[in-house]
Amino acid sequence: MTHPPQATEATWHKTACILCENNCGVQIQTDGRRFAKIRGDKDHVLTNGYTCNKALRLDHYQNGGERLTTPLRREADGSFTPLDWDTAIREIAARLKTVRDTHGGESIFYYGGAGQGNHLGGAYNGALMRALGARYSSNALAQEKLGEAWVDAHLTGGHTAGEFEHAEVSMFIGKNPWQTHGVPRARTVLKEIAKDPARTMIVMDPVRTETADLADIHLQVKPGTDAWCLAGILGVLVQEDLIDHAFLEAHTAQAEEVLPHLKSVNVARCAEVSGLDEDLLRTTARSIAAASSVSTYEDLGVQQGPNSTLISYLIKLIWLLTGNFAKPGSMQPHSWSAPLARYTTSVRRTPVTGARMLGGVVPCNVIAEEILTDHPKRFRAMLIESSNPAHSLADSAAFREALAALDLVVVIDIAMTETGRLADYVLPASSQFEKWEATFFNFEFPRNSFHLRAPVLDPLPGTLPEPEIHARIVRELGVVPGIHLAVLRTAARLGRTPFKLAFAALAAVDKKVLGMAPYLLYETLGPTLPDGARSAAVLWALAQRIGREYPKAMRRAGHANADALFDGMLAGRSGITFTQDEYEDAWRYVAHPDHRIPLPIPELLGLLDALDETPSVHTTEEFPFVLAAGQRRAFTANTIFRDNTWRKRDPDGALRISPHDAEQLGLIDGARAQITTGRGTAQATVEVDDRMQPGHAALPNGFGLDLPTADGTTERTGVALNTLTDLRWRDPIAGTPWHKHVPARIEALRD
Repeated sequence: MTHPPQATEATWHKTACILCENNCGVQIQTDGRRFAKIRGDKDHVLTNGYTCNKALRLDHYQNGGERLTTPLRREADGSFTPLDWDTAIREIAARLKTVRDTHGGESIFYYGGAGQGNHLGGAYNGALMRALGARYSSNALAQEKLGEAWVDAHLTGGHTAGEFEHAEVSMFIGKNPWQTHGVPRARTVLKEIAKDPARTMIVMDPVRTETADLADIHLQVKPGTDAWCLAGILGVLVQEDLIDHAFLEAHTAQAEEVLPHLKSVNVARCAEVSGLDEDLLRTTARSIAAASSVSTYEDLGVQQGPNSTLISYLIKLIWLLTGNFAKPGSMQPHSWSAPLARYTTSVRRTPVTGARMLGGVVPCNVIAEEILTDHPKRFRAMLIESSNPAHSLADSAAFREALAALDLVVVIDIAMTETGRLADYVLPASSQFEKWEATFFNFEFPRNSFHLRAPVLDPLPGTLPEPEIHARIVRELGVVPGIHLAVLRTAARLGRTPFKLAFAALAAVDKKVLGMAPYLLYETLGPTLPDGARSAAVLWALAQRIGREYPKAMRRAGHANADALFDGMLAGRSGITFTQDEYEDAWRYVAHPDHRIPLPIPELLGLLDALDETPSVHTTEEFPFVLAAGQRRAFTANTIFRDNTWRKRDPDGALRISPHDAEQLGLIDGARAQITTGRGTAQATVEVDDRMQPGHAALPNGFGLDLPTADGTTERTGVALNTLTDLRWRDPIAGTPWHKHVPARIEALRD
């Protein structure tokens, strides 16, 4: 295997940040194994040198925390025994076989497989799951995006994203891109919008966020009332006849079934429920209707709260009814290097509780319920990769109990996590900067980009990349005929064309070949790739798919064919453009007859009609506050930062409350408070913040990890949020959790 050269003082390595979906291009200068300097990559195809303060702290990911350097097996007394790789793989494969042969492969459950910025490993887990006969999986998207994806499947048939650089009106709903990014070059784009008098920014958020400070219109709704606010805007659009009839006639279907529901919306009541002036709602609707282009972005502020799937539908109706699709500055579909979710309206059910699996994914809030039962179809084993569900899923106590009830738990990660401490086996992965990696967050239109990241450092001794871990387990299971591997290895040595023909011939005679394709590619094409890029072998198949599905867009991007695209991926240290569309191409992505968008979703129209009877308040006398469990701040990030020293501000993760509530509770800055919910209690330092409205409180994400100390124990800084959340509070359609809307009680702690 060819390893990256160890850096001299002048060597800069091109790579990318791994902390949010934008994956900004960066350059890293190393000093031994440390990241001595980090700067934006001006050559990066998407971000052009832009980066935020968090990317500059990536050394705390690479060299912080409790790195694992050997496989571990947990013993009966809870201690861990180091193992060599061969023994660990042999034991894990044997125990997986036992579960499969005793209870069926469908009893093996997979979680993760695509941690933030860490997607190549996730591309290979499917082959392992098929080798075991496993059918059920989940991941972080099930905590956020399932409802939106299901709505997208009904409407445009796939994901859409806003073109904020050119939008006349930009609308952010439950989204603070100043801190959470999500928009490429977010802060630059936000400042450009704010400075331009011809453009309008609308923010819907109960908190006066940094983005709201820049906005022309801040819809500071009461927590949990976003659905009423959006219904009111739609009511104004329809009742004042501000919709784009020509667009509806030319590009949509069955609008006549939707408009009467909006015609009957009581706009005044919607304003009252959401705590807004009715004139502000009407002004907002008129601004949207008058604009030449509108882009919207919904995020966790609404996707992890009440009525989240309905909210996704209402947001999309706003831009559809005003004709803001497939034109500059509006909402756009896009190509994919690899789809992150299945956009389908068909719904499977989980085996025990019968919960809906939108996109074929098990909702996170039902996982514990699927295990903690005597049902014969309950899950019996879990493989958990690049994820920490014992910390990140609602109701940690219930999930920990569920893990203890399983016959087998295997965790693959770079560090010893809260989940790893509960596993039967922990396998050490190389970090994201020690291996070839990529993300499939490719959401741009008309130019869509992809970035394969080369390793910055040699792998830490004792660790392996996830594709190799999966491959070793598959080898031990012995499910792939040796003749298949022999044929493909011979073909790979002869060149790409013979390999393609051989692969197609094998797939024609053995239907299982396509399901095992990632493993087959890794074992046969992978060793022929330059610079040890074996894990990138799966991208060859993705390049072939791109060539089939988007041939003209691929060629416009400068790639003569799929193999040329694959070569470009391998060589493009600052990323590449893999498709170049034209605006009229957008309609080709609408996966419905005649490329028309069908507007009705009857179940959601029913929920819209029922808003008059739907509770808008979920607090009680016992729990009078709404707690947002997981606020993004300047020095919070994903918990892959297992190191508290990276923060320059808010080191303890303060509880933010309004001045009114502080006065009522007798609290001041720096005081200690106790937070109590229906599931647990925690203590936090108080920060009085006039950005919060009365009755609303917030704790930051990224805290509450149990990190090692010098004396060999662990120490927790800040609140582990999911000791407070309740898995029963979830969306009735998508099952997404109410992390941002937790009824709570706050009390001053006295000495």
